[in-house]
Amino acid sequence: MKHVLAAVACAGLALAQGPPQGPPQPPRSAKAAAPVDLTGYWVSVISEDWRWRMVTPLKGDFANIPVNAEARKVGEMWDPAKDEAAGLACKSYGAPGIMRVPGRVHITWQDENTLQIETDSGQQTRTFHFAGKAPERVEPSWQGYSAANWERPPNGVELADPFPVFAVRTGTKGRSLEVVTTNLRPGYLRKNGIPYSAAAKVNEFYDYHKEANGDEWFTVTTIVTDPQYLTGPWITSSDYKKERDNSRWHPEPCSSK
Repeated sequence: MKHVLAAVACAGLALAQGPPQGPPQPPRSAKAAAPVDLTGYWVSVISEDWRWRMVTPLKGDFANIPVNAEARKVGEMWDPAKDEAAGLACKSYGAPGIMRVPGRVHITWQDENTLQIETDSGQQTRTFHFAGKAPERVEPSWQGYSAANWERPPNGVELADPFPVFAVRTGTKGRSLEVVTTNLRPGYLRKNGIPYSAAAKVNEFYDYHKEANGDEWFTVTTIVTDPQYLTGPWITSSDYKKERDNSRWHPEPCSSK
């Protein structure tokens, strides 16, 4: 009788444990896990801030950016001809401001865990890394190093910043691309010489949506913080509409004017 009870007990334990488990599965790649498809050609649709985006603002126009006295002093010394002569025409095409520049972007997967954005304005290339960490001792660049992840609900991943990033965005339900960019080469927030420093950090959220008529859009919310030149976060939102093909893709070099 004892042997029978032992056998029954073992059988019950086996049932409780469920079927044999196979080897652990590797995590899905960022491309496979993507909740939305951001690939393709997109054009910026500018419905606000024309005076700062469609033309080069006047020297000393710091409106709408929380600059400090040091930034004003640097901005007042802006000289586009000097930048051009020094080979620094791309200073306003860095990660803090590139998505505000009128033009088109081409988004592709470079590999299973790396998303790439190319711009026709300024011919810049941004690389969003979903895996790994920033390499050590890499020279700062206009586009810096961008770490990316698919945002988790309810309102994103709280970042170790002095400003609550999630407070400016709600309702995305974890369907956004979140990007944090550092290791930046100092440049301009706008073409008229408003500076950002090497200590600047860029937080971005790419929100995709589709209209009832089939039109596809994404809005990128950009939050720039800079302890050297800003008194608070500079927050902008920029809209992009998907195009059918690359027939209007027209790469142009950086311009300082």
